[in-house]
Amino acid sequence: MALITQTGSSYCIRNEMFQNKTGQNVVFSRASNIEASKLKDNCIGFSSLLCNSARKTQILHTDNAGVGQKRSHSVVVAASPPTEDAVIATEPLTKEDLVAYLASGCKPKEAWRIGTEHEKFGFELKSLRPVKYEQISELLNGIAERFDWEKVMEGDYIIGLKQGKQSISLEPGGQFELSGAPLETLHQTCAEVNSHLYQVKAVTEEMGIGFLGIGFQPKWGLKDIPIMPKGRYEIMKNYMPKVGTLGLDMMFRTCTVQVNLDFSSEADMIRKFRAGLALQPIATALFANSPFTEGKPNGFLSMRSQIWTDTDNNRTGMLPFVFDDSFGFEQYVDYALDVPMYFVYRNKKYIDCTGMTFRDFLAGKLRCIPGELPTLNDWENHLTTIFPEVRLKRYLEMRGADGGPWRRLCALPAFWVGILYDEVSLQNVLDITADWTPEERQMLRNKVPITGLKTPFRDGLLKHVAQDVVKLAKDGLERRGFKESGFLNEVAEVVRTGVTPAERLLELYNGKWEQQIDPVFEELLY
Repeated sequence: MALITQTGSSYCIRNEMFQNKTGQNVVFSRASNIEASKLKDNCIGFSSLLCNSARKTQILHTDNAGVGQKRSHSVVVAASPPTEDAVIATEPLTKEDLVAYLASGCKPKEAWRIGTEHEKFGFELKSLRPVKYEQISELLNGIAERFDWEKVMEGDYIIGLKQGKQSISLEPGGQFELSGAPLETLHQTCAEVNSHLYQVKAVTEEMGIGFLGIGFQPKWGLKDIPIMPKGRYEIMKNYMPKVGTLGLDMMFRTCTVQVNLDFSSEADMIRKFRAGLALQPIATALFANSPFTEGKPNGFLSMRSQIWTDTDNNRTGMLPFVFDDSFGFEQYVDYALDVPMYFVYRNKKYIDCTGMTFRDFLAGKLRCIPGELPTLNDWENHLTTIFPEVRLKRYLEMRGADGGPWRRLCALPAFWVGILYDEVSLQNVLDITADWTPEERQMLRNKVPITGLKTPFRDGLLKHVAQDVVKLAKDGLERRGFKESGFLNEVAEVVRTGVTPAERLLELYNGKWEQQIDPVFEELLY
């Protein structure tokens, strides 16, 4: 959120002061009478914001990833887990506030960071069965006590940990997630992953537990997966079967790795959003790593990616409107306003608001809490329940890759940083993909989970495009000057041969493993 003092622009930004329940002042910049076209080229940064009038507006910007951090008497509202310190507005939120919230993520290039998240399956080393909540609770408490993490509670249940700007959380089926701090280089990101895996292993090896780096649970059925005691997951579990056939599989049996990246302006966000969406099927292919279901090949290279095609089409997909000339922060807000809600968080409880929209909420027309109006916390929470292939918050999330072994956890951010954080590579990607039609992008989205890099595309295979794109990523990393290009070695062999990680697993399954699934737990053990 941004603290802004205005020096003369007639249309740009005005300030609103809110107060949270602990009495701290929370300042949020409210765009009033602002047109999307006027935001288009604005760069909202740490030190200044240049409005179209060329007059400077001074700005103090708080960090994306901070939760409850004070900076000059301003705080960042928490999204997950929600906090009791919901922002109380002095007047109702408007759509312009929601647009300004997204725009407040803009920052100058020197402040861009890399935030990597990954999930993994816990299992008992002897039985290979998924770990139960009681075991995860012991693990979380063990990490907290041994390595000085702060516990995150929901009622009497420990559901996560925080340390600085890192957090550990639980997905619905106990998938163990690290959400990394925003870091400057890939060396720092990979060191963070290694440190996390070391801490987890230090505690789990005494418990007889291991963790598996794969995109879909390879052995166990839905009935075998424990449910974590988080209120939002209970609401989602009940809602998912109403809107798709694979939503419960998504919740309980998938793992991903993703990277969160910054933008400098609305125009920069649009370019990165389009490049990210166009190339997401290539990332899905390069990291495809989920070919097994309940002990047997499932016919897909990325079952995790396939599952998203029939989870809830109101909140998933390739977002063709991002390629419209009119696209910007405002158009994403319009989309998000009409995505059905899951819940509202009040008084330490999740209230089921499924099927209602945030547009209804803005008007005070939510049937679940009649007459109540939303806070910025509510908006931030709602944005976390939208699941397209690339997601916009105050940064962009690349969401197309399967979970995998630790080297691939470092390769995924390397791939996207090399493309999106280097102007030359980004422009090259936009040039390559400029004439791809919405139908072609959707075709790749549909076919890549099955055929990976061997998917036919135009007069060749997707492998050939992927080779060019990985070269652009490598060149982009080299131009950054941090000696980071080695992190792409993990995918260099994949593009050279066109053989995905999933196909290598299938070769092992049909060969050395003699069509037994259990060896995968040793092969992909962290």
